[in-house]
Amino acid sequence: MDQPLWRPSAERIADANLTRFRAAVNARFGLRLADFDELHAWSVAEPEGFWRFLWEWAGLIGEPGAVTLADGDRMPGARWFPEARLSYAENLLAGAPAGDADAVVFRAEDKVERRWSGAELRDQVARLQQALAAAGVGQGDRVAAVMPNLPETLAAMLATASLGAVWSSCSPDFGTQGILDRFGQIEPTVLFAPDAYWYNGKPHDVRAKLAEVQAQLPSLRLTVLVPYVEAAPDLAGLRDTVLYPDFLAPQPGGAPAFTRVGFDHPLFILYSSGTTGKPKCIVHGTGGVLLQHVKEHRLHCDLRPGDRLFYFTTCGWMMWNWLVSGLASGTTLLLYDGSPFAPDGHVLFDYADAEAMTLFGTSAKFLQQAEKSGLEPRASHRLASLRTLTSTGSPLMPENFAYVHRAIKTDLHLASISGGTDIVSCFVLGNPVAPVWAGEIQAAGLGLAVDSFDEHGHAVRGEKGELVCTRPFPAMPVGFWNDPDGSRYRAAYFERFPGVWTHGDIIERTAHGGWVITGRSDAVLNPGGVRIGTAEIYRQVEPLAEVREAVCIGQEWDGDVRVVLFVVLREGLVLDGALEDAIRKRIRDTCTPRHVPARIVQVHDIPRTRSGKITELAVRDAVHGRPVKNTEALANPEALDQFRARPELAG
Repeated sequence: MDQPLWRPSAERIADANLTRFRAAVNARFGLRLADFDELHAWSVAEPEGFWRFLWEWAGLIGEPGAVTLADGDRMPGARWFPEARLSYAENLLAGAPAGDADAVVFRAEDKVERRWSGAELRDQVARLQQALAAAGVGQGDRVAAVMPNLPETLAAMLATASLGAVWSSCSPDFGTQGILDRFGQIEPTVLFAPDAYWYNGKPHDVRAKLAEVQAQLPSLRLTVLVPYVEAAPDLAGLRDTVLYPDFLAPQPGGAPAFTRVGFDHPLFILYSSGTTGKPKCIVHGTGGVLLQHVKEHRLHCDLRPGDRLFYFTTCGWMMWNWLVSGLASGTTLLLYDGSPFAPDGHVLFDYADAEAMTLFGTSAKFLQQAEKSGLEPRASHRLASLRTLTSTGSPLMPENFAYVHRAIKTDLHLASISGGTDIVSCFVLGNPVAPVWAGEIQAAGLGLAVDSFDEHGHAVRGEKGELVCTRPFPAMPVGFWNDPDGSRYRAAYFERFPGVWTHGDIIERTAHGGWVITGRSDAVLNPGGVRIGTAEIYRQVEPLAEVREAVCIGQEWDGDVRVVLFVVLREGLVLDGALEDAIRKRIRDTCTPRHVPARIVQVHDIPRTRSGKITELAVRDAVHGRPVKNTEALANPEALDQFRARPELAG
């Protein structure tokens, strides 16, 4: 493409938070930074100046202390704001809309609709805080949740953080073992859970599963059951369980108090996908999460007070943590629970219109499915308030970019973003004052020394390499739970290139200064020694009208690796020679002969994690007859049966 897909107007650039921030940096430090690239270069070269000034400019509440960075030459080992004292909950509630203004709006498909004002949110947090304290919860204790994306979940998290306790959550569709694999490692004392949850118009009761979890979680002293599907759910069979309204009832409410903690004091415990064993428990610190999220929301997403922020996510995905931090920037949170296509494909766009949504956060898979379903929201909805659409979860293909601007909204900042649970934020993401090029992520995050390394640890341009970050940054995890010497943490990110964070994505810098991610490096294909990112193949296959989705792996074969492509076709279609030829021709013509699959096999479903990501490693293990170590991490583990002992792959 010779021209960008979108350019911000001169008025939009002048009005952007990023423009004001750059001007403030220039004024404070006597600089003449002319654009984003120069600002980014300065933020990486002068990290102490950048991160301390960001704290000040954002008006964060707390004491930063005199030292910004200690042991800055160590990675891991650098310590940010080692003297700081702050509260995540205090900053979020200070920023949240006040009084009768909406702080939280909630929808569950077409079943439930509720809203809390700023005053109601603060009252709920205060009452929960007092109830948790009365239950013995204090600094460092773990509070867990198997919850839908409800306002009560948000309030429980804020109350937990206000006490200096540690929050960890997953979604209620997790199986018993999946919950225990996570919470069994961190030993929570209090658990929040619903009676049931909605999906595709149907209620799914979780109480039997909850009883099993309670029986196998000896650390648990109290369970708070949140009525959701039923107004007064039965607690029979559940031990040490109280209904949410009764848990709150004795408490007087009022304004919450806040326990300020150190910058690295644990705030959240998140989990790796766990498809190769028990998930790693990744501990994130209070200050790093807050500072990084405020930076991304205000500067990279251009959010400001009064905006209305939405992300389609469950409480088992890091994007929930990212979403709720939006309160610190004055936004109203738009929460959603259930299927993004129920009761019809328009439900999220209906929500956008009804609630004057400013930022619509979604996944590449949702946009691909919306296009294949023939949705054209631009024709059916106004979307007048929508300024930004962000996409993550998997690479967003150029065709998806084109669909968004053609069928959703033309004057729209479309930002493909990528990071992960590992940093509960982004390495590369949007730049609201720069053009958008189809298929490209616009920029590296401010303050992050992102690069692409070849196998020898040398920076590369114009070719694919490993996504690395070469300097410390505040959102690095505090460490892993139950990893006292840090050996598992170092092995996960710093073993490949000592002193450099290696993230596990294959990435390439573009001629426009943007970035293209082509897949996970542990799933990279290597036929004949040529490295191929799986996203390169998906980009060619999934736009075909006959193909709903695909997964590609490398099969060990005859002393080498051959490319095998599995396809899910539209209902009623059967893979035949003509379609196989069309797929191979498209891949050969648009990629290289090395990309052409040796075998193409039809399946009816593809295994994916509970956050919706296709799990190529699980497919690869199934094809090779190896056990998949933790099927509880999968939303649909039964799909793996289609990949085992396939006769098409025996010759």
